[in-house]
Amino acid sequence: MNAAELRQAFLIDELFKSGSLQMLYIEVDRCVIGSAVPLAEPLRIQSAKELSADFFCQRRELGVLNIGAAGAVTADGQVYPMENRDGLYIGRGTKEIAFTSADPQNPAAFYLVSFPAHADYPTRQARLAEAEAVVLGSVEAANKRTIYKYIHPRGIQSCQLVMGFTVLEPGSVWNTMPPHTHERRMEVYLYFDMEKEDRVFHLMGPMDETRHLVLANREAVFSPSWSIHSGVGTRRYTFCWGMGGENQTFEDMDGIEIGQMR
Repeated sequence: MNAAELRQAFLIDELFKSGSLQMLYIEVDRCVIGSAVPLAEPLRIQSAKELSADFFCQRRELGVLNIGAAGAVTADGQVYPMENRDGLYIGRGTKEIAFTSADPQNPAAFYLVSFPAHADYPTRQARLAEAEAVVLGSVEAANKRTIYKYIHPRGIQSCQLVMGFTVLEPGSVWNTMPPHTHERRMEVYLYFDMEKEDRVFHLMGPMDETRHLVLANREAVFSPSWSIHSGVGTRRYTFCWGMGGENQTFEDMDGIEIGQMR
């Protein structure tokens, strides 16, 4: 594939439109990616022809991360206030889901990741102070970062969704290097908290035939199970990772030595 074909196949750049709910169905592991930026009126998730369901979460679970200003998510009548970087897990069977902003002039921006579910787990909120935080990397390698895990086996329980985000420290620009694959799960990266002029060069593909995509703020890329997923930015950034597949073991990955990459 050339650059245009790669972007057409793997890049998700139609997210976070003011006053709009955007949803994209990815056939890889039947993942759904979306965003909601409510203004004066609430935005409500509906089912779609691709799901053949009476309501969106009839056979699905949903992870939510707010990367904008304050807002709220209402799930079957229960209101969950959401500050910046707060998360939420919505379990299978939830019928009504709506998104609102505290201030329409400074709206919330909800990022959505959904996978099919075969079991019911309760809806639970995730706050930054409650997340499992893991510090990795070093200043010397330009990859000092903190991983915040929200939806995972030792945190919020789910059927197959695993979700959290990674914050790079000032002066650090690399993520997930050395890279890895995990044949049992696919993954989606959303890059955010970037300046308008900055970019991330996202590496993907098999280890011996890598390619890259250039991503701007609030753009996402999905990574099939056979692909590496790593990146380097022109400045520090934050990214949300969401995974789904055969298991939820965060450490289940196949490491690749840098010297193996081509």
